[in-house]
Amino acid sequence: MTITWVEPSHTVQLHIDGVGTMEGPRGSTIQQFILAGALSMPAPAVGAILNGELQELTTPVHHESTLSLVLMSDADGARIYRRSLSFLLSAAFNNLFSGATLHIDHSVYPGGYYCHVGGRKPLDSGELSSLKTEMNRLVSMDLPFDKKEISLVDAIQMFSAANEMDKVDLLKYRTKEHVTVYTLGSYTDYHHGYMVPSTGFLKWFDLAIANGGFIMRYPKRHTPTKTDHVEQFPALLRTFKIYGDWLKALGIDNVGALNDSIAKDRGKELVLVSEAFHEQQITNIARQISDRKDVNKVILVSGPTSSGKTTFSRRLTVQLLSLGISPFPLELDNYFIDREKTPKDSEGNYDFEDINAIDLPKLSEHLTKLINGQAVRLPKFNFVNGRQELGEEVTLRPGQMLILEGIHGLNPQLIPPYLYGRSYKIYISALTQLNLDYHNRVSTTDTRLLRRIVRDNSHRGYSAAQTIGMWESVRRGEEKHIFAYQDNADIMFNSALVYELAILKPMVEPLLRQVPHGTAEYIEAKRLLAFLEWFLPMQPDLIPDNSILREFVGGSNLIDFSGWKHETLTKP
Repeated sequence: MTITWVEPSHTVQLHIDGVGTMEGPRGSTIQQFILAGALSMPAPAVGAILNGELQELTTPVHHESTLSLVLMSDADGARIYRRSLSFLLSAAFNNLFSGATLHIDHSVYPGGYYCHVGGRKPLDSGELSSLKTEMNRLVSMDLPFDKKEISLVDAIQMFSAANEMDKVDLLKYRTKEHVTVYTLGSYTDYHHGYMVPSTGFLKWFDLAIANGGFIMRYPKRHTPTKTDHVEQFPALLRTFKIYGDWLKALGIDNVGALNDSIAKDRGKELVLVSEAFHEQQITNIARQISDRKDVNKVILVSGPTSSGKTTFSRRLTVQLLSLGISPFPLELDNYFIDREKTPKDSEGNYDFEDINAIDLPKLSEHLTKLINGQAVRLPKFNFVNGRQELGEEVTLRPGQMLILEGIHGLNPQLIPPYLYGRSYKIYISALTQLNLDYHNRVSTTDTRLLRRIVRDNSHRGYSAAQTIGMWESVRRGEEKHIFAYQDNADIMFNSALVYELAILKPMVEPLLRQVPHGTAEYIEAKRLLAFLEWFLPMQPDLIPDNSILREFVGGSNLIDFSGWKHETLTKP
């Protein structure tokens, strides 16, 4: 084969993963290739991974490249769609209610964002219907989201002129000299992350009145072209509101205000006040349990991964001990059935998160006997050989309560109905209410993922890539086994700390930078690194030894806490 000099080709080849190779004019956008190929996909394409980097569909292809489509059914695709839908909502709201402020607060199960308005009374049903009509009008026009890069100075001036001080406060600490903004008609805004090319992509949404605000419903990943009914979950919304009101009273209801406090050397004050707020909540829960100790015999604690359930349970026990109550912890992991009997998922793998992976009949028998003061030989699960073995034989003291912590804690199938009705049920999660600004949310899932990356690395030796690689499976288990039961709780505990992302930032950034390029985990690591750029760092020596955050960064003085008392009759 002869190698010679030639004129540059006017065309470029694009190798599409799982589809084939296309050729077109150099500089054609990804979207133009997709349209020309009439590609049939199981869900709409809203982005792409071009040569290992996540890109918008409007990105031009200048060189021979490899490409994987990002669908609405993918995690990144879902984020792109929901972010674009939030922009559409903001633009339509601005068209109809100038002078009022839209706040996109937090997510609600199974698929939606809770929103409220400031500067006026809440939207009534007629106004919400008008807002939906305006959004649909913009969708039908298939208007482009025009993207441009402007200087940081110009962005601050633009948002100052619009009196959007939440964005001004956020941009004050930006280290890059430019900002990417999008324009839809006459409306310009900043949204953190990539967007769809035009409004015509955003056909699937709904709006519903809820709790003094409204919910914008969006499709779930497994049903990307339909919106499900969203439950109101009043307890969850109330918990978010309590924390949001507390942040406003503290004067820190967005990341810009947090950075202001850190820059003014108020970090220690932030930590002390945040931890005091946690202690107040835990004390209140302990008092409620004490008031109902004659009725409730079991304390159930449930919540998604990296919520801080272990530290919370131990801090709760400290408070209960101060009230003369000594709960005995029953470890659900010891009630796993023998491994070969464990249910399997659709891919043929053992599903340890299925409630039937627990020996429910034995758990029910032991709970009944313990509550009635009888001796019980507890099981001890051997995770090496996957077998239940005999553990210690115990009996409870008269009136002593049991505490069970685990993902199935709020599922009525876990314990006998007569005991479920006599249990005090606690749901715990990091319900982050501190957003970048009024339109850019801080995901509660991202907060928990960052917690887990730090913990998995320091406690288990896992790389960030390994933790990110497992995260999708973890999330599926939460959707199936936890979130659907959250409103069964008697009370919710919000384990989020206003200062924690500033603490986690310097700890997690080096771990994320080690994720290899060209992997799916790299895309996620790069997204998280871009998100963390918005935070000023804080040092971990400010964290109290009993903080829930210590469960993830290390140094907890509760790690060997054993304040529970019971009578051990025999050892295994």
